[in-house]
Amino acid sequence: MRAVMLEVSSELLEQRRKHGGDRFDEVWEGVLHMVPSPSIRHQHLESKLIVLLSPIAQRRGFIVLPEAGLVDPPRGWNDYRQPDISVVRPEHLSERAIEGRAELVIEILSPNDESRDKLPFYARMRVQEVWLLEPRTYELEVFALREDRYECVEPVLGVMRSRSLDVEVQVLAGPVLRIRDGEHVAEL
Repeated sequence: MRAVMLEVSSELLEQRRKHGGDRFDEVWEGVLHMVPSPSIRHQHLESKLIVLLSPIAQRRGFIVLPEAGLVDPPRGWNDYRQPDISVVRPEHLSERAIEGRAELVIEILSPNDESRDKLPFYARMRVQEVWLLEPRTYELEVFALREDRYECVEPVLGVMRSRSLDVEVQVLAGPVLRIRDGEHVAEL
């Protein structure tokens, strides 16, 4: 269910902080988005993806992070998103967040989520690629940054090319998500 609160009391914010209810919250141009905790299926898929992608990312000098804030540096914590998974270069990390660019962000879709609405922000932050993944079917949409907007990467013979990781991605019956990195093949 979506809800709009025109004013959020400091007591409610403190209660959410105290009990960890704000862990997935985001701020969009000064507007607080209270995001519910992900489902167990969502969390399980996220953890499997991190295990699968980490060696690929490490071979390229990248780091894979779960639930890290992606901050617009000039606006700081008044404008940030928290993708499910981020693949970043170490030089774009601070102690608390990803400062601007990421090579890849992955959003695992949830009912009524705002993943698609985040695309303009990700483009502004120069995120090179965005994956939107449906957790039940593994249906995958890949968006690659072209200048200042995203273009959908169309599969060729059922295979999508991820330029950010230089891998081939394929969804097979089952569902199975296959990622081919040269001679290395990983599936989940």
